Amino acid sequence: QVQLVESGGGLVHSGGSMRLSCAASANIVRRNAMGWYRQAPGKERDLVAAISEGGYTAYADPVKGRFTISRDNGKNTLYLQMNSLKPEDTAVYYCKDGRFMGGNFYAYSYDNWGQGTQVTVSS
Repeated sequence: QVQLVESGGGLVHSGGSMRLSCAASANIVRRNAMGWYRQAPGKERDLVAAISEGGYTAYADPVKGRFTISRDNGKNTLYLQMNSLKPEDTAVYYCKDGRFMGGNFYAYSYDNWGQGTQVTVSS
């Protein structure tokens, strides 16, 4: 079973920065496209950013220009650098393996979601 473990969340003031990490087992980050999702209370889980095996990146409109997704294949780790944070970025953040099709990222359907990491941005 592929394991994904997110870390790096916490409490930050509006305008601050934070970097999330996703450690994966079984060379998952090295061998797949990867995405970061977030879920705020009472809302659905939404894709925030994704990166292909070759380094192509895609971002949701609300985070463009503020968030940067990256990967370290040697460490089998995925990152999300978040700058200029806003209270509406408050959510639990998850990473997930998947694939790009037609320029869009799709998470693999098997359930290997981790526990996520809570990000709270105060105003």
